[in-house]
Amino acid sequence: MIRTWTRGAARAGAARVRRAVVFVLPGLWVLGVVGWELCHPTSGQLLQLLAAAPAIACAGTGRRQCVLLGGVCALLALVPFGAAGPGAEPGTRALTCGAILAVIGASYLTAGRRLRLVRELERTREVAAAAQRVLLRPLPPRIDGLVLAADHLSASEGAVVGGDLYEVVGTRHGVRAVIGDVRGHGLEAMGMVAAMLGSFREVVHDEPELAGVLRRLELSHQRHLRERGRGEQPVGGAEAVSPLAEEFVTLLLVQIAQDGSVTALNCGHPWPYRIDRGAVAPVALVAPADPMPPLGLFPLPEELSAVRCGRLEPGSALFLHTDGAVDSRDAAGEFFPLTEALRDSVAAAGSPRGPAPSGVVGEVREALLRHAGGRLTDDVALLMLCNDRARLPARAAGAGRCSLSLGGRGTGGDAS
Repeated sequence: MIRTWTRGAARAGAARVRRAVVFVLPGLWVLGVVGWELCHPTSGQLLQLLAAAPAIACAGTGRRQCVLLGGVCALLALVPFGAAGPGAEPGTRALTCGAILAVIGASYLTAGRRLRLVRELERTREVAAAAQRVLLRPLPPRIDGLVLAADHLSASEGAVVGGDLYEVVGTRHGVRAVIGDVRGHGLEAMGMVAAMLGSFREVVHDEPELAGVLRRLELSHQRHLRERGRGEQPVGGAEAVSPLAEEFVTLLLVQIAQDGSVTALNCGHPWPYRIDRGAVAPVALVAPADPMPPLGLFPLPEELSAVRCGRLEPGSALFLHTDGAVDSRDAAGEFFPLTEALRDSVAAAGSPRGPAPSGVVGEVREALLRHAGGRLTDDVALLMLCNDRARLPARAAGAGRCSLSLGGRGTGGDAS
């Protein structure tokens, strides 16, 4: 929190400095030209440089400053400086004044158009951000006694949503979560993300078993590909190989029952991490099982049985991620050490309060951005679910906290 506040204050201070410099620069330009003309008279020839002042003011501060400063410059152009000379004729001064007025008019119109474009861009960004929030909507801080935290990083500049997806829904069958990675990244993968999330949010309430949810997701994936490829026709009667045939999605479905038992179905996705009493390790499977192929590469097998992943005890957590987190490289080509970064974030539980899931996810996000130098080549999704059910009856304050202890007891920060 302190680092975030410090970064925000530094950015605000830098913005104020830039505004002050831009506001003062046109005035300094005028003073410099007039001062030089007074100290080293050029018979008014240097006054032609005054035409640049209103353009600078209009580009940096606004149209009002442009008009005011331009009027001052036009009047100064009519004032005779120094001894009379060929360049100090009234006609020459009038031409200089006219040039300044022309610059004022052109700058005024240009600034007006720029302001309209900026307002339109801001409205477009607001609409795009609202649409992306509907697609990958923020998770509630708590579902059925589980504290949640999630984050998403898009490889496309200016985008909030990319090719990664996640969702957590509370149902009568337990809390069900999905995290996945669509082939490709950025804006072009958003159509498949919308299809998968829309289907999951609907079928997760109807299907009593995870196997049924996965089969419904497979049907949605196939339907989406058919709709995308509807306009493709074979050329010359030959059967063309559609590029959509290689579209696939890695998916991890997780169900956490009321008693904390965890079951999962994995289609080519990284297994999650378990955080228990400060220890961080890949989730241990009760029965060893290899992930199935990504959804869309091959048909699902006829028999699907969810894999048992043990029990999520009170105070324990699951940390889910996409492969963009572990595949991110730094300038030297080294992969991001996700396990070490996750352990470091959980190690902050040395304080009595301990970290909240939102704090763990935030720390991993910051470590990932530092490692990649702020330049991601693939989308990244992070999701953490912490079992906080044991303290529900005794909770009076501090909702959304979860203990991730390191040999002792502690409570986490507020989840977001």
